[in-house]
Amino acid sequence: MSLSDSAGLPQDSGGPVFAEPWEAQAFAMAVKLHEAGVFSWSEWAAALGAERAAAPARPYYESWLAALEGLVEARGVMSAAERLERVAAWERAARATPHGEPILLSRD
Repeated sequence: MSLSDSAGLPQDSGGPVFAEPWEAQAFAMAVKLHEAGVFSWSEWAAALGAERAAAPARPYYESWLAALEGLVEARGVMSAAERLERVAAWERAARATPHGEPILLSRD
């Protein structure tokens, strides 16, 4: 089974499709973390399935991100406090970014 066989994964004939750049980035992070041995595909499938079951109306990649965050925290790659601080830093950077310019974490 390949990652693109995931039930509910938005895709077209060429593979996964993304509505926003962050969705592609979250997808790529899951692939890279798997390749680094942080989790197996069966562990990933269980985590994503649990997130999808917990909030079936939630958009697919929001569940994807929640599963990714949960596994990263569970494996000790990043603590909950570190993750929340990074989220806050990006939010501050977004508020400091002029409209139409890329959001850069250095603007935090």
